[in-house]
Amino acid sequence: MDMEKHTAAPAPAPAPSAEAAGPSGLRASDADRDRIAQILSDALAEGRLTSEEHSERLDTLYAVKTVGELDLLVRDLPADTGGRRPAAPAAAADAAAATAAGGPVETVVAVCSSSARKGRWRPGARTRAVSVMGDITIDLTEAVFEQQVTEITVTSVLGNVEVLVPENVTLRGYGSGVLGNFEVRGEGVAADPQAPVVIVRGFALLGNIEARPKRGSRLVDLAAKLRKHLD
Repeated sequence: MDMEKHTAAPAPAPAPSAEAAGPSGLRASDADRDRIAQILSDALAEGRLTSEEHSERLDTLYAVKTVGELDLLVRDLPADTGGRRPAAPAAAADAAAATAAGGPVETVVAVCSSSARKGRWRPGARTRAVSVMGDITIDLTEAVFEQQVTEITVTSVLGNVEVLVPENVTLRGYGSGVLGNFEVRGEGVAADPQAPVVIVRGFALLGNIEARPKRGSRLVDLAAKLRKHLD
């Protein structure tokens, strides 16, 4: 009989739960990103960020995954909450409700048909476009922007969607296509420091999504308009 004593191997430590990881480890919600985007927009309008810094942080905003990573983007900027997002689900729901109340999502649909938004109109902070074997044109060249960041979410299935913006507006694109095309042109074009930012997020399935600046079309007195709106 083997009388040698053996030391039991320690049990593996349990994986940390979401609660143990803390609020910073939680996955970021749309409401979290909206609040950070607003802080960045205010900082740009107040001259705390340059247009290049704003663009870099905005790109990072839609790439990171957790609340803690979002907090890092605004830790050097003033905010009512000090750049920290509440982790409680109820607080997140309240933030989402407040965002929805301040700017409902406008929906543009074309199913075997065509639809357009153009001329002198006021786009909301969020617009959703869905094209199924149809054509949609969203023309912002004469639009009146009432917010710094305008986001357009596009889904195209066997359809075509075109987004046009003034050439001095900052244009950003995040999307992909499956047997289709998602293209954003003019992302490198220098925009006015106080110009609005238009973000196009999309997915094309056997369809086409194209966003581009319209040459010769410019918004004027952007800085004065934005400051007046913020005041």
